[in-house]
Amino acid sequence: MVNFHQTSGIDPTADIDASAEIGPYCIIGAHVRLGKGVKLLSHVAVDPNTSIGEGTIVHPYCALGSPPQHLRYKGEPSRLEIGKNNVIREHVTMHRGTELGGMVTRVGDNCFFMVGSHVAHDCAIENNVILTNGVALGGHVQIGEFAIVGGQCGVQQFVRIGKHAMIGGKTGVDRDIIPYGAAQGNRAHLTGLNLIGLKRRGFSRSDIQKLRAAFGLLFSQDGTMADRLNEVADIYADQAGVMDIVNFIRADSARPLCSPSAATNGNGS
Repeated sequence: MVNFHQTSGIDPTADIDASAEIGPYCIIGAHVRLGKGVKLLSHVAVDPNTSIGEGTIVHPYCALGSPPQHLRYKGEPSRLEIGKNNVIREHVTMHRGTELGGMVTRVGDNCFFMVGSHVAHDCAIENNVILTNGVALGGHVQIGEFAIVGGQCGVQQFVRIGKHAMIGGKTGVDRDIIPYGAAQGNRAHLTGLNLIGLKRRGFSRSDIQKLRAAFGLLFSQDGTMADRLNEVADIYADQAGVMDIVNFIRADSARPLCSPSAATNGNGS
C-alpha cells in the first residue's frame, strides 16, 4: 500500500508503486506514474500524463507536468517523462510537450535540478545534468550528459548544449554550445574547454591535449568553418571526444554556434 499523507489528493487512475512516499498536500493527477521509491516530500503538484522514475526525490512546491506555456497548445494529451534517481529541489517547474516537439518533454537519470530551475516544453535532458538555481530553459532545448548550467542562466528555445559543457552563471545562451565547451558572458561566448570538468570525469591528459588542439584548429581564423571542421575530422578521426564535437556540429550545421571572443586563447585554455 502506498505511503501517502491524508492531506494529499491522488487521482484514481494514477499508477503508483507501493514503495513510493507522498507527503502532505501533494496533488497527483490522472494517469501519473510514480516508480519504486519515489518521494514527494510535500506540496508537490504532479499534473496528468507525467511519469517519475524510481528513486527520484521531489522537494516542496514543485510543479511537474504542467501544461506548456505555448500559445498554440490546445490541451493535447502530451507528456512529461522524468527518469530515475533525480533530485528535484524546491520550486522547480517542468512542463509537458507540444505537438511541435513530439508531444513529450524528457529528463534522464541522475540529474540535479536546483531551486527554482525551469524545464520548458519539449526539452530533452540527458543523464547526469545539473541545472543550478534559477536556470530557465526555453522550449525544445537539448542538453547532453554531464553538462552543468550555472545559476540564473537563460537558455533560448531550440538551443543545444553538448555533453560535459559548463556554462557560467547569469549567461544568456542563444547559440549552441559544443560538447566539452566552457561558456560565459552576457551573451554566451566560449572561453575554452571545460578542463576542470574533464579532469573530474577522468579524461586522460592525452585526450585533453588532443581536445585542446582540435579546439584551437576549429576556431582559428583560417578558412571557413566547414573547411576547418573537415580538417579536424580528418586529423582526429580516431579520437572519440573530438569526434563528439564534430558530430555535434554536423548534426545541425544550420544552427548558430557559440564561438570564442577575440580575447579567448585559441588553444582552449
